[in-house]
Amino acid sequence: MQLTIAEAAAALRSGETTSVELVRSAFAVADAHDTELGVYLSRFDDTALAAAAQADAELAEGLDRGPLHGIPLGIKDSIATEEGETTAQSVVLDRTWGSTGDAPVVARLRAAGAVVTGKTAMMEFAIGAPDADQPFPITRNPWNTAHYSGGSSSGAGCGVSTGMFLGGLGTDTAGSIRFPAAACGVTGLKPTFGLVPKSGCVPLGYSYDHIGPLARTAQDCATILNAVSGHDASDPTSVDSARFTVPDSITGLRIGVDPLLDESPHAHSELGSLFELAVHELQAAGASVVPVELPCYAELKSVTRLGLAAEAYAYHRNDLQDRWSDYGAGTRMAVVRGALISAGDFVQLQRVRRVGQRKLADLFGDVDLVVTPTMTGPAPELRSLRTDGMADAALTACWNAVGNPAMSVPMGFTSDGLPLGMHIAGKPFDDAAVIAAGQAYQRRTDWHRRVPELVRDHFTA
Repeated sequence: MQLTIAEAAAALRSGETTSVELVRSAFAVADAHDTELGVYLSRFDDTALAAAAQADAELAEGLDRGPLHGIPLGIKDSIATEEGETTAQSVVLDRTWGSTGDAPVVARLRAAGAVVTGKTAMMEFAIGAPDADQPFPITRNPWNTAHYSGGSSSGAGCGVSTGMFLGGLGTDTAGSIRFPAAACGVTGLKPTFGLVPKSGCVPLGYSYDHIGPLARTAQDCATILNAVSGHDASDPTSVDSARFTVPDSITGLRIGVDPLLDESPHAHSELGSLFELAVHELQAAGASVVPVELPCYAELKSVTRLGLAAEAYAYHRNDLQDRWSDYGAGTRMAVVRGALISAGDFVQLQRVRRVGQRKLADLFGDVDLVVTPTMTGPAPELRSLRTDGMADAALTACWNAVGNPAMSVPMGFTSDGLPLGMHIAGKPFDDAAVIAAGQAYQRRTDWHRRVPELVRDHFTA
């Protein structure tokens, strides 16, 4: 089986493995399968192996930087790293962007002893559907390569699922961590807005963007989040935060359940039954479960889609005028819609966000968490992929409008072998409760332990 970050950390300290061995194993999977899957935009073999050797030497000398020490991680290519250029998977972005070195989140991972293995593929500027006319890989789903891996943090989701690294950083503006997590059968967390600094990351929607972890388990996501969270002077929206401890139990936790059936009339036929089973496991773990109706769901979803388009257009306006044909077709059409949003419209969007926050605060006076499906079905086929279709299938965007923490965990597979996800959202800055529910569910299930057949031979039982 594939090791989790927690298991790899224990194996490093017991002498069962080394960081160099973990990195070489991860690169071996990439060597064998990345031509087909398209996870990496760039690999940092030499610097990663050097960092792994240093991590091993430090542990041998008694210097232990914590649970990420020696752990191989992949970084989405919209986040700056010192090893090379950041492209946001576009020929448009100035190649000197991010040349000042690591983004704060990457610097924090290195300080925690993590090994950066490379930059992972994504949707262009985190919004454009894959475009075969662009000179970049299209990340395929490791469970069925005719399907997409989800986006926009495509490579991060697929890379964790296949063991090309044990965890990764993605970004989430409308579901871009949670969608690939659900599509690839891994765990992905959008933290509370402001908990993680976003400087050093190419923006999509300034007030909707989040940086967060993808990993095999909720526990591993918590480990990464603890390493990267906290205020940084370069990001005025970031906040001070203490390291949090995730409760061991969810006994007594009040969980509101909304299947969002009215919002997903074309949902996959097996979604409802798998979601019911997942909720039952949370109840069996000690939580009390009550039906709820998410307030302003449709309005907040629209707010996110329109608001991020307006904010993205503000960032891309000049380049769209000068370099229209250099953008992928899906990217330029998604972003240019922001030009149609007036100042008055934009103000109204902010007002709706405030109303939604107040109504959700009222709901969270009665429950601690809200659980829904992550998507209306599994990952779509690449041949039928559309940006609008992906947005319609995601049940995640409303939470970006309000900034609450939200996580997707694997909850089973369709009869044709594609993963589905359960979505857990909580109160602002109560990320620990969200993670606790994910951990409790994963103690009772093994969906997160499943490995795609494509790479199964690389891992022993």
